[in-house]
Amino acid sequence: MTNIVVLVKQVPDTYSERKLSGADHTLDRESADAVLDEINEKAVEEALKIKEAGEGEVTVISVGPDRATDAIRKALSMGADKAIHVSDEALHGSDAIATAKVLAAAISKVDGYDLIIAGNESSDGRGGAVPAILAELLGLPQLTYVRVLNVEGTTVKADRETEDGITHLEANLPALVSVGEKINEPRYPSFKGIMAAKKKPVETLTIADLGVDAGDVGLGNAWSSVIEAAPKPPRTAGEKAEDEGDGGTKVAEYLVGQKLI
Repeated sequence: MTNIVVLVKQVPDTYSERKLSGADHTLDRESADAVLDEINEKAVEEALKIKEAGEGEVTVISVGPDRATDAIRKALSMGADKAIHVSDEALHGSDAIATAKVLAAAISKVDGYDLIIAGNESSDGRGGAVPAILAELLGLPQLTYVRVLNVEGTTVKADRETEDGITHLEANLPALVSVGEKINEPRYPSFKGIMAAKKKPVETLTIADLGVDAGDVGLGNAWSSVIEAAPKPPRTAGEKAEDEGDGGTKVAEYLVGQKLI
């Protein structure tokens, strides 16, 4: 029996225009459609596969504003059993370290978890640091950038894929795993799953409920900040060159001028 916690995040749809707020240079969440991050769908799928191979329970945990409930319901409609949603205005602008502290506190609310599964990095922040920070805070072995995952009794085995190649990892449970894009293809929620998700329990907590100090989270307490931001310049028509027998030379000269060759 394996009890699994899956970390999920609601992010701006990559097909929408994404921008930062002019006030504090944090993500403007209202400017784009919000979706469950694709890498988190794969994390949920992997948890469900482990559950279906034996017995257990899948708990989804998300830190985000009120509308992150939509992402949580998507995970529940895929087959997760229950969820914890940490929502608090004080969390606005929190960095990776603060986010990991809040997640650690939320995970402590789950009795007897064996495995934590997360995506290797979110599509909006792209920091890729939260899983490792969280494992350190919880004192758990971490298996990151996982392409193949297997749970055998009280042991988790994984193939970790990076630019350097594939590494075979093994650890005792409980442990934390972050998965990469090649781990699986997530299922589509069925109509039955969508209807069932409406009745599954979602516990909403604040940082006070978790015993987290407001002085440890939020934009004002972040270890990094954005000082200035500007939208990318509009795309120009480009430079046109007439080929009069010297087209190759003109192209080469342009590339040299752009320091591309």
